[in-house]
Amino acid sequence: MIARSLLAGLLPLLLATSACRRDTRKVIGVIPQGRSHLFWQSIHAGAIAAARETGVEILWNAPTSETDYSGQLQVMDAMINRRVDAIAVSPIDRKIMVSVVERAASQNIPVIIYDTAIDTDKFVARVGTDNYAGGQLAGERLGRILKGKGKVLMVKCMPGSGSTLLREQGFEDTLAKNFPGLQIVDARFGMSDFAKSLAVAENMLTAHPEADGMFASNETGSVGAAQALKGRQSRVKLVGFDWSPTLLEDLRAGAIDSLVVQNPFKMGYEAVMLAIRKLRGDTPPKLNNLPARLITRENLDDPDVQKQLNPDLKKYLE
Repeated sequence: MIARSLLAGLLPLLLATSACRRDTRKVIGVIPQGRSHLFWQSIHAGAIAAARETGVEILWNAPTSETDYSGQLQVMDAMINRRVDAIAVSPIDRKIMVSVVERAASQNIPVIIYDTAIDTDKFVARVGTDNYAGGQLAGERLGRILKGKGKVLMVKCMPGSGSTLLREQGFEDTLAKNFPGLQIVDARFGMSDFAKSLAVAENMLTAHPEADGMFASNETGSVGAAQALKGRQSRVKLVGFDWSPTLLEDLRAGAIDSLVVQNPFKMGYEAVMLAIRKLRGDTPPKLNNLPARLITRENLDDPDVQKQLNPDLKKYLE
């Protein structure tokens, strides 16, 4: 009877302790720029991998598209109002998102910036690809395969996108410095949209039939550019940025010369781990750059390349 009474007395305490442990599990909001592209899915998988490893909870939410500034602001506001423990966000626009990032910081919610930059220092840390160096890789590749001479087109992403602006600047600076015989004759924004990127690529090819090379600074731009070149059976050499299964097929088939790729799985993982370090009282490094990588038909099947390109998304997202 005594044992039974003792157990009855302890049971509410045990349940309360268990509930308390559940309630104290840290919640980290992770906000990408979009949800449909493989890049963001890989970010999501990496974030979940870090969460499983450390026991935190991931609250994942995204705007409807990569141009939906107001939607991303609303998602960020909702997470601040919910009082999540930390937020990792990839700002759609480096200026528009400043106010909401600074609001989170003023309420003592640590903010990690990933993938792209933002025009404030009111964040704990940033992790992303060294996009300027990635643009330099693309410039060096195009300069070599065109032997330093010719006319070049650019399918840019969109105004205000910090990551792609750096890629484009790195590409332009490399051509100007190392390949003065290469001339950028046209550059237009695809607005991070497949159809618009296809249209601007086709329009530039029509306007400049003498073009020799093309650079596209993100996944949608690369897909649109490749489709335009295939539709015309064009001899123009394309160096793209980012990848998808379709882009890898085009790389194997020769429609694309090469792709500069990121490691989004690792980026998502590191963004969450940086937040956790801050929540545990550590001071993580302010800037954390991940190297970009050039892949070609020659190295596409290398084991380390395949491991980077094909993280096990089903393991984390299903």
